[in-house]
Amino acid sequence: MKLSFFVRDLHLKHTFTIAHQSRDIQDTIIVKLEEDGFYGLGETTTNPFYGMTAENICERLEQARDLVEKGTWSTPEDLWEKGKAIFEDNPFAQCALDMAAWDIFTKKKGQKLYEYLGLDPTRIPVTNFTIGIDSIEKMVAKMKEVDWPLYKIKLGTDHDLDIIRELRKHTSSPFRIDANCAWTVEQAIRNSEELAKLNVEFMEQPLGKDDLEGMKEVYKYSKLPVIADESCIVESDVKKCHGLFHGINVKLVKAGGITPGLRMIQEAKSLGMKTMVGCMTESSVGITAIAHIAPLLDYVDMDGAMLLKEDIAKGVQITPEKVTFPAGNGIGATLIE
Repeated sequence: MKLSFFVRDLHLKHTFTIAHQSRDIQDTIIVKLEEDGFYGLGETTTNPFYGMTAENICERLEQARDLVEKGTWSTPEDLWEKGKAIFEDNPFAQCALDMAAWDIFTKKKGQKLYEYLGLDPTRIPVTNFTIGIDSIEKMVAKMKEVDWPLYKIKLGTDHDLDIIRELRKHTSSPFRIDANCAWTVEQAIRNSEELAKLNVEFMEQPLGKDDLEGMKEVYKYSKLPVIADESCIVESDVKKCHGLFHGINVKLVKAGGITPGLRMIQEAKSLGMKTMVGCMTESSVGITAIAHIAPLLDYVDMDGAMLLKEDIAKGVQITPEKVTFPAGNGIGATLIE
């Protein structure tokens, strides 16, 4: 098995702003595994909020080289478990490797990933399209630029309700709102009352990730369902979120890949919680991987490649009507040379 990896810049169509950061370019790291004429691709993006840089991700992947190239692993799950000590504090790097392992493993099996997992590709929820924080005029313009049946609106400003009221004048499509930890308990409960009148489906991560006491109050009094994001990073977080959130948003990059992501989804389901997988502005490599497991989900946020000025890969094609997978086996994404 040969391991290689490299960094690419993903240029965004518009400046993307959320409650705690803005960016025009998103760094991404592509992992490639090669063996016996097959190859697998995986991806992870960088994120300063979590301290994940191109340098420390690549450094950790290099530390895993012997395990990957000389180790005795037979399945992606096996590789993930054997790599836990190496990637303990860098799940972003482990995600890219795990994704590439699933790609090559299922290619060797002669199956698409969703086929191997026994999933029905026609049962995929419609993805939302995300509108980042901006002036109201620019947010309206972004929404008109992409006519979509479901929008996620990033909030965390001093005039959040004004934003939603104004955007609602321009579309009948349902909204999901994501405050990215920016609200207080009082704001979340009060805002939920107004947002419920404005065709908002749910609120994502209204409070800081560790404010579990506050979430007890929001969960009890909110007029809308609440979905955990920053409060649900790894597997051990799922149970902590039960009774505080109505569902979880699993980010494969933050969780460490497809392997733990599948376990998190199953655990949430067993607890009666709604399940969602979100993206971190990946190219079509990472987005295609998400699409393969999307039949398991109640909600999905896989618009990352749609936000790019220019994609570095070809993969799943997403329209409001359907999701079309690439022809090849495995995850099936291919890099654009």
